[in-house]
Amino acid sequence: MSSYLFRLKDIDKTKHMVAGGKGANLGELCKMEGILVPDGFCISTEAFKRIVEENTSINELLDKLSILKVEDMDKIRELSSEIRRTIESIAIPKDINEEIARFLSKLDENAAYAVRSSATAEDLPAASFAGQQDTYLNIIGKEEILKSISKCWASLFTERAVTYRLQNGFEHCKVQLSVIVQKMVFPQASGILFTADPITGNRKTVSIDAGFGLGEALVSGLVNADIYKVRNGKIIDNKISTKKLAVYDLKKSCTKEQEIGLEHQNRQVLTDEQILQLEGLSRRIEEHFGCPQDIEWCLADDTFYIVQSRPITTLYPIPEANDQENHVYVSVGHQQMMTDAMKPLGLSFFLLTTPASMLKAGGRLFVDVTPMLASPDSRKMLLDTMGQYEPLMKDALMTIIERDFIKSLPNDKKEQSPGKSNKVISTAGFRTQVENDPAIVADLIKRSQTSIAALKQNIQRSSGLDLFDFILEDIQELKKILFDPQSSAVFMAAMDACVWINEKMNKWLGEKNVADTLSQSVPNNITSEMGLALLDVADVIRPYPEIIDYLQHVKDDNFLEKLVKFHGGMEARDAIYAYLDKYGMRCAGEIDITKTRWSEKPTTLIPMILSNIKNFEPNAGKQKFEQGRRAALKKEQELLERLKQLPGGEQKAKETKRMIDLIRNFIGFREYPKYGMINRYFVYKQALLKEAEQLVQLGVIHEKEDIYYLTFDELREVIRTNKLDYRMVSKRKDEYKLYERLTPPRVITSDGEIITGEYKGGNLPMGAIAGLPVSSGVIEGRARVILNMEDADLEDGDILVTSFTDPSWTPLFVSIKGLVTEVGGLMTHGAVIAREYGLPAVVGVENATRLIKDGQRIRVHGTEGYIEIL
Repeated sequence: MSSYLFRLKDIDKTKHMVAGGKGANLGELCKMEGILVPDGFCISTEAFKRIVEENTSINELLDKLSILKVEDMDKIRELSSEIRRTIESIAIPKDINEEIARFLSKLDENAAYAVRSSATAEDLPAASFAGQQDTYLNIIGKEEILKSISKCWASLFTERAVTYRLQNGFEHCKVQLSVIVQKMVFPQASGILFTADPITGNRKTVSIDAGFGLGEALVSGLVNADIYKVRNGKIIDNKISTKKLAVYDLKKSCTKEQEIGLEHQNRQVLTDEQILQLEGLSRRIEEHFGCPQDIEWCLADDTFYIVQSRPITTLYPIPEANDQENHVYVSVGHQQMMTDAMKPLGLSFFLLTTPASMLKAGGRLFVDVTPMLASPDSRKMLLDTMGQYEPLMKDALMTIIERDFIKSLPNDKKEQSPGKSNKVISTAGFRTQVENDPAIVADLIKRSQTSIAALKQNIQRSSGLDLFDFILEDIQELKKILFDPQSSAVFMAAMDACVWINEKMNKWLGEKNVADTLSQSVPNNITSEMGLALLDVADVIRPYPEIIDYLQHVKDDNFLEKLVKFHGGMEARDAIYAYLDKYGMRCAGEIDITKTRWSEKPTTLIPMILSNIKNFEPNAGKQKFEQGRRAALKKEQELLERLKQLPGGEQKAKETKRMIDLIRNFIGFREYPKYGMINRYFVYKQALLKEAEQLVQLGVIHEKEDIYYLTFDELREVIRTNKLDYRMVSKRKDEYKLYERLTPPRVITSDGEIITGEYKGGNLPMGAIAGLPVSSGVIEGRARVILNMEDADLEDGDILVTSFTDPSWTPLFVSIKGLVTEVGGLMTHGAVIAREYGLPAVVGVENATRLIKDGQRIRVHGTEGYIEIL
């Protein structure tokens, strides 16, 4: 049998590299009973390879193309155009030409055909590449078909196809193209169907777009489509559009736009019976392929033909449940201020650390809150907590409750009045204790430091399987420290005091969010100290122009040892080493143990150090802290004096003073437990990477970072056996690339539906963007939209706009005047540090990094919770 041509019915999913994604899927559809696919054949990728290999000029052009980057648009345009012209000018080899003629004669050489591209990097679970290559419709006659085949081959190198491959990391020379030649169907109607709602992600809803004539008009956006939503055999939504235009086939190898008569423009394209028939066909196709499908269909002579089916690649995966009941999942990442995908080792370490039951989906963690929503008591507690810390999550959960998606349990007959549970009594006891003993913060910090010092010493004695036992044992120590009721009581007392102050000052004095000012420059905040300490590093380097010039051109992470050759280099090196010794275990996304730490890549700090040198005078760190401390003290005195003028003022002032002391003494400790956890993570990581080096030497893995794609238990087994099926690592690397591109939802149901929340209430100015107010004040400035901390080029007075911030972003906070994030709540990292630095901040702003453009002038209303674009 020839390796160049295949009948579609002889192809299946195993022929992906021969027939491309479209061809392989069409072959699978041909084998399904009751699914009609227009007959045809495939010119395999072997034919394309032969064309390329036999023409050295194409290979030379491909070599030039391979070194280009996405931003080289002019060169991409020039080279891709030249490659297309070259391919189209090459005559199809005689043997392939004759074989195409034989296949056409068997089908009907005088019939009209669709000639369609089918690339190997197409219709993949991780990337659809839909519409990247060309299709030619209503082609009649062998010569015209041969020309269309050459055009399809050439379309692998359109600008959009080349750019898309660059963006998705596919090498041009490794992507091959086959061509599908199918008999044309002349449809009365056609369209697209998704077996999951493409807007909400609901897997139980089929969404159908339908128009008259060929589907080209819909795909190209020429006409509006009818949109039908179907669920479980019922049409739940039916939007009939005004259709003024359709594209039909002519008999002369072309298509034509045709106006639709007034009497038909608002006619429903498909009958209700046809809609339900199409839903049934789509569910069978989805079941066959094992995942939600994007299907192209057409209707001719009242018969449905399927002309394409591909995976929907944009849906967020659903956390797996063990039953068929309805479930509601909330994102852990939105609460941890780290919504990036995590690698398997990072996920497994976080799961080892937390006592909460969590599920994995899309490289992120979720909590099933169904039991809490089912119980009236716990539901109220959950909604109250979300209302304070994640209002968008609360609103999304309210939407689910209103739908009656989760069946409510009867009220607990043993319902107790608030404050009577053992848990609350226990916490209240600890809160009394911390109020009586402010020195407990210093004791807790010392206890953590002593424990980490012991860990660093003791872990050196463990290796191999003993190391894994040691780490598991130490994680129990970490959990004791993280969830120590005494530790929690410290910052909970301060958080309660913040709520009390804000409520009472608003009620008694008519002033909002007073606790924000009182929280500035508190002692013992390890994260805000980290930002100020980098200002001190800048002070050491500032007097030495040679070192500044050197740092501006550094690319190598070994730069620290080279500093000593410059005047002042020893002092500069020691200052950076001292900083890394205390904070080098931090990084963006630090709850993922696999993320690169500052100590592993110290060049990350250079832009921030240089920014501090440029934007600040010497001693700025101490001045900033003192300025914040004075502002808080001044606010305290002003409040107490005003309160004393009120009826019962002496008592109100006394209570307020006690609450202010709680805030000042204890709110800073809020950041310390996580610092201790990240310290331990880095110690574990360094020990595991030593084991990984041995696996590399034994040839078990290719590079030590491969262990990041194994769970803790899997890595232990690899260490035990010195064996690993490396295909699993490769597969997970591909999955991780897919997960990185997905945007995790705050709330997702077991149907796959993403529920989004909205901010309720408040009279916003026209065009304002709503968010959650977390740090008071109003500020105007230039918006700097920054997604990667290393790309930050800030000037004093800029307003930082980003997806989320974790402690590693704190050194940037010293340079900015305001903060806007897409994720966050009242007590998440960005909010806490913004208050301490006195920065107006609005968080939880949906799509902030898209709605606000880099460089725009904006006004941030940190007291009311909105942003104006000026």
